[in-house]
Amino acid sequence: MDKTIPNDPVAGLIDIPLPVEVGLWPETWASQIAIVLLVVGLIAAIWWFARRWHANRYRRAALAELDRIMQAPQPTAGALELLLRRTALAVFPRDVIAPLTGQAWLAFLDSTCGGHEFSQGTGRALALSPYAPQTGAGNIAPLAGLVRRWIRTHHA
Repeated sequence: MDKTIPNDPVAGLIDIPLPVEVGLWPETWASQIAIVLLVVGLIAAIWWFARRWHANRYRRAALAELDRIMQAPQPTAGALELLLRRTALAVFPRDVIAPLTGQAWLAFLDSTCGGHEFSQGTGRALALSPYAPQTGAGNIAPLAGLVRRWIRTHHA
């Protein structure tokens, strides 16, 4: 006996068409503009941070030198004053920094950092450092803190 299936129910089915593949790039123009602006903004931010990091390398070097001075057996106000001068010469013109001494130097430090700690506070020891180079370790710590603050926050 021959058994044949007269009508195959699966044979008459039609394949379901698959949807179009979705691309990774958005199709709306507003989304494309937003992505382009985001990429341009990211590139600009990276460029700005790189310039800022490069421009502040003298600050990082000065802070490292300050740490070396403070780890010395006997840190002196003269070493801190020399560090301030070298740091200032890295930023400001030599003809502005070189002639400054005494109260004029302290006034310059105050004007570039804001405040009066150099001319009326702890920083007065810098004006006396050529005449009294040895300062006790207890007296040098507040002065080193003031020098650290100037290095970090001074403006040209």
